[in-house]
Amino acid sequence: MASFNLKAFLAMIFVFVGCCSNVVFLELIIKIDPGAGNLITFLQFLFIAVEGLVFTSKFFTVRPKISMRDYVMLVVLFFGANVCNNYAFNFNIPMPLHMIFRSGSLMANMIMGIILLKKRYNLRQYSSVAMITGGIILCTLMSSTDVKDNTHHSLKVETSYSDFFWWCVGIALLAIALLVTAYMGIYQEVIFKRHGKHPNEALFYTHMLPLPGFLVMASNIAQHWSIAVNSEAMSIPLPGTSWSLSFPLMFVYLLFNVITQYICIASVYVLTTECASLTVTLVVTLRKFVSLLFSIMYFRNPFTISHWLGTVLVFFGTILFADVLNQLMDAFKKRIQRRHDSPLPTSVEYSRL
Repeated sequence: MASFNLKAFLAMIFVFVGCCSNVVFLELIIKIDPGAGNLITFLQFLFIAVEGLVFTSKFFTVRPKISMRDYVMLVVLFFGANVCNNYAFNFNIPMPLHMIFRSGSLMANMIMGIILLKKRYNLRQYSSVAMITGGIILCTLMSSTDVKDNTHHSLKVETSYSDFFWWCVGIALLAIALLVTAYMGIYQEVIFKRHGKHPNEALFYTHMLPLPGFLVMASNIAQHWSIAVNSEAMSIPLPGTSWSLSFPLMFVYLLFNVITQYICIASVYVLTTECASLTVTLVVTLRKFVSLLFSIMYFRNPFTISHWLGTVLVFFGTILFADVLNQLMDAFKKRIQRRHDSPLPTSVEYSRL
């Protein structure tokens, strides 16, 4: 019997705990300030960079295993994709559509693989990508019928363009982020083959090196920080006294969002080093599905039958792409074969059954 991998099991648990709770706090922040994407990204990057500086790099006393040139290229892609994904909330993109659209990473990876690596895929893989593409298109079209302006009132600018135009801008940002993420995955695969896998180091440098880039959006971050400071106050009573501490509510949401994002992404990095890609794909796909269901039910997001159909196509297409059924069948056959080939128990062993 295969030994139980406690590290992988704990990573799976923390993927669900970290990533699912992160979506909850992200949704709570977006409800207050839909345009806070750059602020959220900056705080997440800063927290992970500081943690890596202390515990991974040990204040740059540990020499990196991967060259800085590779990290710089990886960081440009990673930074661009994260900014596009978070900034899309400024352009009337609802959370369920945002989550479904990002689930199309397999489609983007296949396109990039065909174009850049000249890869060829089988009918099952093409069929699964067609399902994912169809699901994303269906959900996108259905969401476009109920477009409304969700820009924070303090940053609202009246223009001659319609809400639908800005929604199209948001969709374009998500599409760009999807393709950039796919290219980053291919580039990361090349780097890991050349230098080996170093998850903690990669986590640190991909979050530390982009920090100067946030200077470009400093005014936007400052605007949304001001919104956070002036958000509704939350009081926490001090035990045994009549005193209480007061914090802006959005500060609390931002703090938990940053912590859960670290737990989420660090656990995914661990999972990729401890498990086969099939397991990682299943865990991440199931996590996205659970997060989507919670977002819809708890926050009462509008979701029609067509949205559900699109969701089913996206997630079942992902499972089909990973060839889950064949993998499970093969594992089941091997288990039956091992039992069949094992020696028969002795008469003493029979008496104990």
